[in-house]
Amino acid sequence: MPAVVARAESASQSSEIHHTHRDVTGGWLRPAVFGAMDGLVSNGALVAGVAAAHSTAHDVILAGWAGLLAGSFSMAVGEWTSVQSQTQLVQSEIDKERAELERSPAAEERELAGLFRRRGLPRDLAIRVAAEVSKDPDEAWRVHVREELGIDPDSQPSPYVAGGLSLVTFALGALMPLLPYLLGTHTLVWSIVLGALLLLLMGGAVARFTHRPLVFGALRQLVLGSACVAVVFGIGHAIGTSVSA
Repeated sequence: MPAVVARAESASQSSEIHHTHRDVTGGWLRPAVFGAMDGLVSNGALVAGVAAAHSTAHDVILAGWAGLLAGSFSMAVGEWTSVQSQTQLVQSEIDKERAELERSPAAEERELAGLFRRRGLPRDLAIRVAAEVSKDPDEAWRVHVREELGIDPDSQPSPYVAGGLSLVTFALGALMPLLPYLLGTHTLVWSIVLGALLLLLMGGAVARFTHRPLVFGALRQLVLGSACVAVVFGIGHAIGTSVSA
């Protein structure tokens, strides 16, 4: 009999699935991807538009550096402000929930039981669980926040991570279409080719990271980015032609 129990326990343990999850709430992926893509596309479009206006290589480089610096700092400030504002809003709601728990603990316990019932727990079990949770006020407000607001109060994104990543990744992305000019080429072709390759690589990398179709992700970024560059190139060419005329 013990051998049967041991085999059953062994089979149960071997059938368990152990896995880990990646950080999806740290606030780093969105600013990193957004910064790199925005830098590549926006500065690529700027370089293309200035070059299409029959400007000199010096003018293109100057405009490219201006776009890189202005965009990097703008992205950093914008990301920091947006994430900080969101964090402050969440903290305000947390403070409100903690104040309600101190002022009306019985009412908050009944509210929590109602939330558990809407989750599918039987009435008696929902009441017992709410009572157990409410015994620890520090845990109670966390459960209320998770259930009522749908957020994890202990896993909020950092505005400093978002701002710093936006600055760095935008600058790296924005440098790429400018790089051929810095290396001595005086034609837009190499910037376009390099930008297209990077759009494919970045789109594919994001698709692979998020477990989405690789080819679709790469081509989607290429099409969207190329469309933006083409529009600005056309506008720059039209302006340059009208000015020279």
